[in-house]
Amino acid sequence: MRRGATCFARDAGAVTVEAAIALTAVVLAVVLCLGALLAASTQVRCVDAAREAARLAARGDRATALDAARRVAPPAAEISLRADADHWTAVVTARTHLLPGLRLRAEAIAANEPDPTP
Repeated sequence: MRRGATCFARDAGAVTVEAAIALTAVVLAVVLCLGALLAASTQVRCVDAAREAARLAARGDRATALDAARRVAPPAAEISLRADADHWTAVVTARTHLLPGLRLRAEAIAANEPDPTP
C-alpha cells in the first residue's frame, strides 16, 4: 500500500498546473476573439469613412468630406484624399487596440459628379 500512496503524492500538484494552463489558454482565446471583433469593427468604420469622404469629395465638398470622414473613422485614423482627372480616391488607415501590430486600410473611389449649375 505504501507504493500507491507515493505515486499519488507525486501527482498531487498536477491538477493545479493543468488548471492554470487551461485557464491561461481560455483567457488567451477570449482576448484573441475580442481582438478579432474589434479589428472587424475598425475595418468597417474605415470602409465607411473612406466611402463617405470619396463621395463628398466627388460632389465638390472637400472640406466637408474630410470632416465627415473624421467623424466616421476610428480615433487616430489617417485620412487622405487624392484627386485624379475624373475621380477622387479616399484612403483611411487605422490600428487596432488589442492587436497593435495590425494596420487596417480601406480605399474608396468615386467618380466626379457633374456640376448641377448650368
